[in-house]
Amino acid sequence: MGQEPRTLPPSPNWYCSRCSDAVPGGLFGFAARTSVFLVRVGPGADVIPGTSPFRVIGELVGHTERVSGFTFCHHPGQYNLCATSSDDGTVKIWDVETKTVVTEHALHQHTISALHWSPLVKDLLVSGDEKGVVFCYWLNRNDSQHLFIEPRTIFCLTCSPHHEDLVAIGYKDGIVVIIDISKKGEVIHRLRGHDDEIHSIAWCPLPGEDCLFTNQEENSELEIPNGKVIAQTPVKKGCYLATGSKDQTIRIWSCSRGRVVMTLKLPFLKRRGGSIDPTVKERLWLTLHWPKGQPTQLVSSCFGGELLLWDLTQSWRRKYTLFSASSEGQNHSRIVFNLCPLQTEDDKQLLLSTSMDRDVKCWDMATLECCWTLPSLGGFAYSLAFSPVDTGCLAIGAGDGMIRIWNTFSIKNNYDVKIFWQGVKSKVTALCWHPTKEGCLAFGTDDGKVGLYDTYSNKPPQISSTYHKKTVYSLAWGPPVPSMAPGGEGDRPSLTLYSCGGEGIVLQHNPWKLSGEAFDINKLIRDTNSIKYKLPVHTEISWKADGKIMALGNEDGSIEIFKVPNLKLICTIQQHHKLVNTISWHHEYGSQPELSYLMASGSNNAVIYVHNLQTVIESNPESPVTITEPYRTLSGHTAKITSLAWSPHHDGRLISASYDGTAQVWDTLQEEPLCNFRGHRGRLLCIAWSPLDPDCIYSGADDFCVYKWLTSMQEHSRPPQGKKSTELEKKRLSQPKPKPKKKKKPTLRGPVKQELCNGNEEESVKESSGPVENGVSDQETEEEAREPELPCGVTSAEPVICTPASLGFDKSKVTINNKVTLLKKEAPKEKPEALIKKRKARSMLPLSTSLDHRSKEELHQDCLVLATAKHSREPKEDVSADLEERFHLGLFTDRATLYRMIEVEGKGHLENGHPELFHQLMLWKGDLKGVLQTAAERGELTDHLVAMAPVAGYHVWVWAVEAFAKQLCFQDQYVKAASHLLSIHKVYDAVELLKANHFYREAIAIAKARLRPEDPILKDLYLSWGAILEKDGHYALAAKCYLGGTSAYDAAKVLAKKGDVASLRTAAELASIVGENELSATLALRCAQELLLARNWVGAQEALQLHESLKGQRLVFCLLELLSKHLEEKQLSEGKSSSSSYNAWPAGSERPFVERVTAVWKSAFSLDSPEQSQAAFQQLQDIKYPSATSNTPSKQLLLHICHDLTLAVLSQQVASWDAAVEGLLRAVIRSYNSGNFTIMQEVHSAFLPEGCDHLRDKLGGHQSPTTPAFKSLEAFFIYGRLYEFWWSLSGPCPKSSIWVRAAHRRTTSVEQSQQLDNVSPEETDPKASQPEPSRNLELDVTLTEEGEQMLNACKELLSEKHAGFQNAQRTIAEVQDTLAEMIRQHQKSQLCKATANGPDKNEPEQKAEQSLSSPQNQCKEEKNEPVSLPELTKRITEANERIAKFPESTKTWPFPDVLECCLVLLHIGSQYSGFVTQEMQQQAQELLQKYGSTKVYKRHYQTLCT
Repeated sequence: MGQEPRTLPPSPNWYCSRCSDAVPGGLFGFAARTSVFLVRVGPGADVIPGTSPFRVIGELVGHTERVSGFTFCHHPGQYNLCATSSDDGTVKIWDVETKTVVTEHALHQHTISALHWSPLVKDLLVSGDEKGVVFCYWLNRNDSQHLFIEPRTIFCLTCSPHHEDLVAIGYKDGIVVIIDISKKGEVIHRLRGHDDEIHSIAWCPLPGEDCLFTNQEENSELEIPNGKVIAQTPVKKGCYLATGSKDQTIRIWSCSRGRVVMTLKLPFLKRRGGSIDPTVKERLWLTLHWPKGQPTQLVSSCFGGELLLWDLTQSWRRKYTLFSASSEGQNHSRIVFNLCPLQTEDDKQLLLSTSMDRDVKCWDMATLECCWTLPSLGGFAYSLAFSPVDTGCLAIGAGDGMIRIWNTFSIKNNYDVKIFWQGVKSKVTALCWHPTKEGCLAFGTDDGKVGLYDTYSNKPPQISSTYHKKTVYSLAWGPPVPSMAPGGEGDRPSLTLYSCGGEGIVLQHNPWKLSGEAFDINKLIRDTNSIKYKLPVHTEISWKADGKIMALGNEDGSIEIFKVPNLKLICTIQQHHKLVNTISWHHEYGSQPELSYLMASGSNNAVIYVHNLQTVIESNPESPVTITEPYRTLSGHTAKITSLAWSPHHDGRLISASYDGTAQVWDTLQEEPLCNFRGHRGRLLCIAWSPLDPDCIYSGADDFCVYKWLTSMQEHSRPPQGKKSTELEKKRLSQPKPKPKKKKKPTLRGPVKQELCNGNEEESVKESSGPVENGVSDQETEEEAREPELPCGVTSAEPVICTPASLGFDKSKVTINNKVTLLKKEAPKEKPEALIKKRKARSMLPLSTSLDHRSKEELHQDCLVLATAKHSREPKEDVSADLEERFHLGLFTDRATLYRMIEVEGKGHLENGHPELFHQLMLWKGDLKGVLQTAAERGELTDHLVAMAPVAGYHVWVWAVEAFAKQLCFQDQYVKAASHLLSIHKVYDAVELLKANHFYREAIAIAKARLRPEDPILKDLYLSWGAILEKDGHYALAAKCYLGGTSAYDAAKVLAKKGDVASLRTAAELASIVGENELSATLALRCAQELLLARNWVGAQEALQLHESLKGQRLVFCLLELLSKHLEEKQLSEGKSSSSSYNAWPAGSERPFVERVTAVWKSAFSLDSPEQSQAAFQQLQDIKYPSATSNTPSKQLLLHICHDLTLAVLSQQVASWDAAVEGLLRAVIRSYNSGNFTIMQEVHSAFLPEGCDHLRDKLGGHQSPTTPAFKSLEAFFIYGRLYEFWWSLSGPCPKSSIWVRAAHRRTTSVEQSQQLDNVSPEETDPKASQPEPSRNLELDVTLTEEGEQMLNACKELLSEKHAGFQNAQRTIAEVQDTLAEMIRQHQKSQLCKATANGPDKNEPEQKAEQSLSSPQNQCKEEKNEPVSLPELTKRITEANERIAKFPESTKTWPFPDVLECCLVLLHIGSQYSGFVTQEMQQQAQELLQKYGSTKVYKRHYQTLCT
């Protein structure tokens, strides 16, 4: 199990001649999409011994389009430099150590297709483009040279390793030229022989031509003359050159003679599935590598991904060795694009290959065996899921149509990935493992498919016969719910598969019978809960781990909680107000079982809400409960939340993935962000916590990457505020816009289709123009992987891929052409109008007319033929033939001949594009039905023809109108078609036609005018149009539709969807009008809360007035307003806002606060009887707010406190003093838990101005059930006064107060006083603000009577019972911290142990053990001995036993920290003798000695004692 980060990178780009390279020392880089990924290979990778020796170490980011070329500088001392070329038109030079651009140029005007760094000139970079232009760029002097050798498409180029001025260039049409760049690109040799694309050029590693002993005579038939040699080569000895081409041959050329000396034809190898048929054109990319120092060996790729090592010593024999011949399945399964050699630090000779199968493989040149494989992704990483059975198996769903199973805990192979592609054929958007069955993986796809894979077999998946209409958002396994279809109950599986699709439907699939129809659970929900209104569109499903509760997230932001078996709705959470993307239930096996009721949810809003549903689920309410307050709120992300996952190793720890490009770990119980991961370059789509390693998390994003990262290694603790999301937006905007595909000459572009595009899912992530739902956008413009279903080399058609349009001056040409075209089109517009009057009507019989205007001889012959025909008694064959030839004579003979003439004339009209004249001729014939049939078949019916159709009869007319309506639909004239259908009384057909084509307004008008008011079609129209308007964001119009369709509930909900104050108020009023009282109350309260945030108190009260059931909330808001105003007047509120809109209530500031509140209640709300107070109390009592933390927002905290205080005041009104004490105590505890000491003291001063004595009197007997609560309240009151007393003494010069009298006198010696730095282990405001005393005056300070009374009352704080209880709680917390620290130290030591080598490798482990055993780092009693796990277990058990012995009242009502109070009293006693009695000091010391075992109290106690 490797404890280091890992990266599953994007796939290397396809169809590039050089987009990967490596340098000695073990650094390898490959281009993937718009960046370059760097991989450290060999000993320098610092991986755990025994695992594959490589690591992805970084990324070069800067290009905005696909990187088409990548090359390192191979000069010693400059191995850190590399260069890239891109479709964005730039060539960039990078420093891989800093991962920054050193310099760049944009000299090319066309797509760059080849790039190479000269192996002899250390600052020369040569690049070529599609138009044949070559640029030489000298880095050091920033100089360049433009060369145009041939007007052909360059496919590859390679600089000579033996002569600094020679460059070999391979073209698309098979030509190879060698140029001399010192002579302005003069062609030294033009090598002809290949007849297809040149994919690779390799120079022989040794100069001269003595290394290959070729027999020229025996090879004479293979030599191909290359025409005239233009110039003599400057290389005296010459050199060999190898070229690989798409024509399936490798040719070895002699540079001294300029001709081929050896031709190697690729063999057709036998593979799985039989041999290749040579007659079938096989996909091929032929890349070469000529090993250094081995001129008689040449490595090449082959048809199906195999690699061959050719023996060049015997030119007359085709001799080769197959790589990895002994190992099955080690070869690539599809064509190989690049080969690059690499020499590691330990001098191993390796070869790295990139392929269409999305694997990067490393080969040992000594054994020709595969050392390791780096898999990669060809699409967005949509889904991650760890198997609950086979621990460590991570399933990855990606946009390239494949599912990957990554064994993340493989000891020998860090990237042990198995690929499944059969039956998928689309983006994999959702994955879910079966909870108990091994290897059973459910998947959902972008096209709505749901299937089951058995990952332990090679069988194709089972596919459900029921498809979703849109993308599958999520999958979940849960208990079967009773379907509506009849069937036996006994043969049901224990778990069924639930899928949620983009159309808003949740389907239940039977895994035993996927061929059967899946069940839509909406039917059961509707029947069980008697729901009449439209069900919301579902976007997420999640089952609680015990299988008894199901949560459904909806498009409107609501979450519904259902109980099995019949899916009874028990709760609706109205928290998010945008589409819910993800819901996650807390696991059940933590130290606190009640946490399993926590449910976290994320939506298109950036806020995560956590709800505690324990009360709702356990109470099982009769009618559904609505929750509007979260248990915890996690704020920090700046974009939508796409995925959430609870840590299986911690209690209440959550990880979130967001569109802001980061993943965030939260402590949900404290609402505290812990660490933030920013390694992705795109929007995060999925997240998963490692099931075995508490420090390890996996995340996937739309940058085609899956990262494994460690929480302990992250620098940041919270998401970036606005910056990261802004950067991402800029990055996305900088991506290339879709360019118009220009049509070019077929000879130029047609055959180039496959060469220059990568098969990756998308080459440029375009800005999504539509709404993105559930993290899966329909407009992500992902180019799908080519043939994901054929990774095993099965032949298929070539992919049709278009390259981006050329840059540069081509654009201006297109623009000019467009202008010219427009001018040509516009010029003739005026002519027809001018010519209409002059032009004669077109002749009905033009052919006959023209035949009557022939030569005199022809006309005379017509007369003779006509006379013969008219006056011959018997028909003659020759006369009939003449009449057929001279059809125009039909005008003068019989009807049959006339019909033939009309037929010929009609055909002529049709051929000349005048069907209306043809129709008139047919009407002349009297064949109206035939005219209509012909016109209908040809789609040439007109209004005129249809108007004449009744002449042929009623049925013909009806048929003609229907045919014309169909024709109009083909012409997109749907409204006109509907009008014609109405003319034949087909109202339903007309309405359905308009509805199908989204003419809802017209359809409703027709239906309303022509159908009965109760017709269900009308309601369906309203609801359908409303749903579409709602989706498009037209909420007001959608609400009108729902009202028209008598679905008032939905109308109110859709109005509230926008979430602003005006919308919420209108929705609440609407719901009130239509009688939806519960919904009206909910919306009115939401509206008031929104106004509360803007401090618009008047508006908030007006909103609450909308519903009588909110009277209790009006009281709460009133008290909150008075308290806020009171705090503002005392300048104690956080932000004094002048924009606050207060109600004009009588002030009466001289009266006590509680009296002021009750007076306003009486005057403004007519609350003057105990019965009314009791009713308000009952309304508010059922609302429960979560406990406060130090991260609770101040406005929310004040609202919750005022809710408790309202209950307390109402209880006083009805003389229910027990409830009053509990309400006051809850308010005080909230302020104490949030660390807001100021608010706590204000509550005391406002509600207990004279202390707690009057409450004690009201409660009566000492053994009242509320006595413990009263004791806690009294203790907090004294606790606050104790601190105020202490602070009055702690200034540089204490002044007289109600507690002390101070008089100064000069002294010669400086009084030394020690101030306790941090009295409390909890970092709350009181402790943080202690001033340091520093005096040069000695003071006479004496206690007043009030001071003595207060200090005497402090005895109540020294409660041994509470001290023991708090000590047990601290022990448990400290043991848990110790365990967490031990785990972290162990992980760190393991990591150090793994990365260390040599004799020192045990040192980090020893240091880690020492740090564990040192008293500073661990809490224990024995010195220099580590605390054992059994010891910790014993401590936590004993503490739990002690807690169990305490009465429930002690556990229920919190108490101030007893030991903290002891320390404060002892400190006061040490500074001012006589203030604290010896008896009290003795008691405080005993409590500290007995219960202050934890280190923080020990330290402070020792400070006091010394």
